[in-house]
Amino acid sequence: METTPLSRTTEPVETTPLSRAAAEEFAPATTYLNTAFAGLLPRRTVEAVAGLARANAEGGPVGTGDFEVVDAARARFARLAGVGTDRVAVGTSVAVHVGLIAASLPAYAEVLCPEGEFSSVVAPFAHRRDLRVSYAPLAELAEAVRPTTALVALSAVQSSDGRVADLAAVRAAATAHGARVLLDTTQSAGWLAVDAGDFDYTVTGGFKFLLCPRGASFLTVTEQAQESLKPIYVGWVAAEDTENSTYGPIDRLALTARRFDSAPAFLSYYGAERSLALLAEIGTDALYAHATGLAARFREGLARLGHQVVPAESAIVAAPGLGKRQAELSAAGIIVSDRAGNLRAAFHLYNTEADVDRALDVLG
Repeated sequence: METTPLSRTTEPVETTPLSRAAAEEFAPATTYLNTAFAGLLPRRTVEAVAGLARANAEGGPVGTGDFEVVDAARARFARLAGVGTDRVAVGTSVAVHVGLIAASLPAYAEVLCPEGEFSSVVAPFAHRRDLRVSYAPLAELAEAVRPTTALVALSAVQSSDGRVADLAAVRAAATAHGARVLLDTTQSAGWLAVDAGDFDYTVTGGFKFLLCPRGASFLTVTEQAQESLKPIYVGWVAAEDTENSTYGPIDRLALTARRFDSAPAFLSYYGAERSLALLAEIGTDALYAHATGLAARFREGLARLGHQVVPAESAIVAAPGLGKRQAELSAAGIIVSDRAGNLRAAFHLYNTEADVDRALDVLG
């Protein structure tokens, strides 16, 4: 006797802005766990860059790019950072922004940095021979602030191992001693909520967790700290009246942080505006939960395999001594970094639990 198969009700799979973005905007050809080195570009970002490149090739009316797009990217970053647009300057790299701050310090000013801090945060101060630069372990940084400290410069999340700084303690110590704080959010912006208005200066490279093309970076400056900066990289883009400032001395600099702009790389900012729009659709809280959840799964798996891991509630995972296995993972199509001997993996919206398990299988 022929039987009729039972009918089954298929529950619709719930989608979220994050899952939709992962499916629609990304198609990695590898198991890519290397966002702390460079983020993958969304499809919409690639299309924006390609569109401007074509216009450049064809000699269209846009020319090399439109400052309205740069200002749109500035505004999107301002919202993500929790500050007004008038507090944001654009540039091309973190080192350029930090160099501006370093050049503005008076001679013999004392700068305090964490040990092992990323070189772009440290080198501009260290190579000014008339500054006094000292270092302390990250966990002891707040206690190392002294009455003579002029500036504390640190990253919110350490590049080498993903440790998250105790920003409240550092800020409180700096305030108590009259010191300013420079915070690099390159390894945190996008997945970790940080109010840039709580710090005198923040600098952010856009090509990691913000998923921007390399060449887009952002500086935020509080109103009080703006007076301390010397507009060293002054070009016509920093003028209040840009249309009438292309020749000769600039009569009046911009009244906002735009006075610290350096000429933008338009291709990068056309892409940055699209990437920042995508992150706004997802939201920092959702990305935090997703990325740190995957990172926790990877840490737990490494511990089960008997490997040491750096403890942190971070999207970046570091396993000391395992950096030498980076080449082996790469051969298996799993992209990670070797940083200071650490095997470093970083998780973003385009990663899944399957990515974590694939990496653990190779390491096991």
